[in-house]
Amino acid sequence: MVRAGNADKDATLRPPPFRCSRVFHARRETVFRAWSSAEHISRWFCPETFTIPEAKVEMRVDGVFEVCMRAPAGEQHWTRGRFVEIVPNTRLVIDTNVTDDAGTTLFRAYTEVDFADVLGGTRMDVVQTYTLSDPSIGWMMKGAPEGWASTLDNLEREVIRMQGGGETGRRSVTHASFNLRRLYQAPVARVWRAFTDVAVKQKWFGGPAEHWQLIERHMDVRVGGSERLKGRWDGGAVSTFEAVYHDVIPNERLVYSYVMHLGDKKISVSLATIEFASADGETSVSVTEQGAFLDGYDDGGSREHGTGLLLDALGALLLT
Repeated sequence: MVRAGNADKDATLRPPPFRCSRVFHARRETVFRAWSSAEHISRWFCPETFTIPEAKVEMRVDGVFEVCMRAPAGEQHWTRGRFVEIVPNTRLVIDTNVTDDAGTTLFRAYTEVDFADVLGGTRMDVVQTYTLSDPSIGWMMKGAPEGWASTLDNLEREVIRMQGGGETGRRSVTHASFNLRRLYQAPVARVWRAFTDVAVKQKWFGGPAEHWQLIERHMDVRVGGSERLKGRWDGGAVSTFEAVYHDVIPNERLVYSYVMHLGDKKISVSLATIEFASADGETSVSVTEQGAFLDGYDDGGSREHGTGLLLDALGALLLT
């Protein structure tokens, strides 16, 4: 039998795990790689105003994970531990102890990080479980939400930097094209409506409801007509899709150009062609895009993957 006093003490020393998520406009490989070396970690693994004067990272099971965080006033905390689990581009588990300037252990942090493909890039989910050395330091855990939010802001900037992005002050353009095909078990008129009726399109063309909040949606499918979709992701980033239709042939073809913004930054300019073909009650859809991806914020591979997720979401809708 566990005595009430011991149970209360255990609860005090083991507060509820902290959880957070963030969507990054980058491939899983890039976000995962940001954890892989001291060079990357030293640029982002701390809240704003803190710095990392020393770090050692060996990304392998039982490899070292050591980070020194220095506060603006000069106080230092060390996070020292090891990698427990590594599934490339999918999952990391890191077991660490956090110590103060004098080397006294403050708490244990068991950090689980999962990476998944989502529309717009990569969702990273973090679960951090704490074991405190003393109940009196419980106040430190209350700062976890703000500290992690600021740290993930730094990670966003590092991911952009890793892709050659505009946060570095450098400009870049990557040109790419792709073609995707899907066969839907639905008549062409129904599939066409899913692309051209705003009430239907909003059911599949957008971010995942649990990680994206709609701000604005407008659609006018005609030659010279426009479409605008704006939403806010976890962490506060706002993405905007703005399109102009150039060719509209009912049940056969759509051609439009579109610009993507992330916040106030233009991240790509693209030309999209969607072709529809009907046969025996089924509909073949071919999507071809040519894009100019700007300043490291996105690339053709990420856009192709995201477009594929949208087409799969449309397929699921058409089956209902």
